[in-house]
Amino acid sequence: MLTKQAKVLTEAQIGILQRFLVTTRHPIRNQLILLLTVRAGLRAKEVAELSWSMVTDPEGNILDVIRLPDRAAKGGSGAAIPMAHKVRDLLLALQSERWPSDLNERIVQTDRAGTTSAQVIVNMFAGWYRSVGFHGCSSHSGRRTFITRAARNIGRFGGSLRDVQLLARHRSLAMTQRYIEVDAEAIRKVVNA
Repeated sequence: MLTKQAKVLTEAQIGILQRFLVTTRHPIRNQLILLLTVRAGLRAKEVAELSWSMVTDPEGNILDVIRLPDRAAKGGSGAAIPMAHKVRDLLLALQSERWPSDLNERIVQTDRAGTTSAQVIVNMFAGWYRSVGFHGCSSHSGRRTFITRAARNIGRFGGSLRDVQLLARHRSLAMTQRYIEVDAEAIRKVVNA
């Protein structure tokens, strides 16, 4: 049961965070971590587990999907996730900065190791949010933002909440609905339309 949920980020907050991340020691990697949550809906564990083989073809060309295997996803909820252009651009930039010697290499690496953990990703987000003064945000804020945005926009493209459920990789629609932030202004407008 989700009781105290991570805050959903506004577009302005995402922009503030991106501008901050440009000033960090690993700007491309850190922006990619953020966008993997807000533009692909990945969890901290999934960001940590992501390898080049999940985003490239055998020759190392960046794909237009993230092929997240069950072993890297929570509860075996692997899937092919469409890749946002901004995520693809950052992957290309990171790849040109640090070409992987092996496609099984993890994408997110630290100065100390070629791998990282979900807890390290969680701690990174906590530090970033603290640095920009965002309260109530966590590593899960990006995922909630992604799911809420998808729910608000899916109808424009002929989709439904079942499609959002598929993107979120939830077993039940009820779980997906818990992630979606209510928009009082949208409710008011639809009633008055």
